[in-house]
Amino acid sequence: MLVLLPPSEGKAPSGRGTALKLESLSLPGLTEARQAVLDELVELCAADEEKAREVLGLSEGLRGEVAKNVDLRTAGARPAGEIYTGVLYDSLDLASLDTTAKRRAARSLLVFSGLWGAVRVTDRIPSYRCSMGVKLPGLGALGAHWRTPMVTALPEAAGDGLVLDLRSSAYASAWKPKGEVAGRTATVRVLHSQMVNGVEKRSVVSHFNKATKGKIVRSLLTAGAAPKGPAELVEALRDLGYVVEAEAPGRAGRAWALDVVVTEIH
Repeated sequence: MLVLLPPSEGKAPSGRGTALKLESLSLPGLTEARQAVLDELVELCAADEEKAREVLGLSEGLRGEVAKNVDLRTAGARPAGEIYTGVLYDSLDLASLDTTAKRRAARSLLVFSGLWGAVRVTDRIPSYRCSMGVKLPGLGALGAHWRTPMVTALPEAAGDGLVLDLRSSAYASAWKPKGEVAGRTATVRVLHSQMVNGVEKRSVVSHFNKATKGKIVRSLLTAGAAPKGPAELVEALRDLGYVVEAEAPGRAGRAWALDVVVTEIH
């Protein structure tokens, strides 16, 4: 099983140890594209702070993120699973997993990124600021920049197993499963269900959507669940206590759509 995750906007500080080594990151087919984004991002942030802030979509209060990007080549690197924070990662809580579940996480989790393309949680990276929605002056829109190298790299990473796609739309733009891979891909939407005047109302609540996705991944890792396809994933999630409504694709080459329905928002 390969689980595709979005990153978090907020990130933990860089480490104090060895600096970034691009060649050591997973998915080596993305190295050249990573180098291109890294080079332009560092140059942009070092040359003109105001322009960099505008390009990156940063508020005045996030001005310090520009300086962080200037030091990307020399800052200490940490495992990506420690760098990414926020609601989804708080719920996933990688640090508290037992040893076996951590090994499963290392094999199966892939975090998409505007700067790195995609990394495994064990890949060592510095803290940075560069979302997939950024359009760099030279390279252009990052979603489009990543599509070509992802065409080969992602199917290789997926192998012949299930792909559980939990990415937000911005990060999904970098790679869309096609053909046979799409047929064993499942996307997940979290819906909040409540009764209003005797009528069920459902809505998407951003915060709890992220929290529930983190809990889903944690549940699968701790249970040692190994569904081989979307139908088996539905059964595994139901066995773990989730209310799941599934829609099989109407034709070949389309992903499954899963709704996880919750009644309480924490």
